[in-house]
Amino acid sequence: MKSVLISGANRSIGLETAKQLSKKGLFVYLGSRDIEKGNAIVHELNEDGFHNIKAIAIDVTKSNTIFAAKKIVEKEQGKLDILINNAGISKGFPESVLTTSIKDIQDVFDTNYFGVISVTQIFLELLKKSDSPRISNITSGLGSLNLHSDPTWKYYNVKLASYVPSKAALNAFTILLAYELRDLPFKVNAIDPGYTATDFNHHSGSGTVESAASFIIKHTLTDENAPTGQFFSNDIEDGTEVSPW
Repeated sequence: MKSVLISGANRSIGLETAKQLSKKGLFVYLGSRDIEKGNAIVHELNEDGFHNIKAIAIDVTKSNTIFAAKKIVEKEQGKLDILINNAGISKGFPESVLTTSIKDIQDVFDTNYFGVISVTQIFLELLKKSDSPRISNITSGLGSLNLHSDPTWKYYNVKLASYVPSKAALNAFTILLAYELRDLPFKVNAIDPGYTATDFNHHSGSGTVESAASFIIKHTLTDENAPTGQFFSNDIEDGTEVSPW
């Protein structure tokens, strides 16, 4: 049975992704900053028929929790097949580069960028023990510098001082990571689940968590011939699913 760790999986897209992967027969580590909340969610999932899901305490901004989570996965599985870096935060809208504090920008980067790097680096040893390791970095179309430079883009006016550059940095990290691992059987991609109705955006998005999770899984459970170092988006109007960087 393949194993997967999903950070920030105690609600919304992360939770739905955990449920869908569980149904597909994977063992899912449901990452949650608050282990009590994570355990409560897993208890509810168990009652709904999900039995191959376990809550695991992990705060991507605290390396000690990441190392502790790694020890658990290593003891129970011996390896990790899939890492889905899903945890992310936003300071909301509007957010001007002229007035947003350095502290707020640093807070967002700590989770959206540095947190991803920490989790990836710490779990890399276990991922290398998998026959077909996958790393999916959950990003946003708002991280596309190309699209942000196009006045005709439908989200052109959504300029967020901390969130946008944090996701652009995450996209850059994805490219670098894919390059570093190019001679190994890794597939490393940035995946934008699209503008989804979640607590994150006060349910203003038009997409569903079910569609978002399915899209993430589509570009995560891939074969050896699948691309790596790509930016896939569930919000590309031409249907190609490939977003410009």
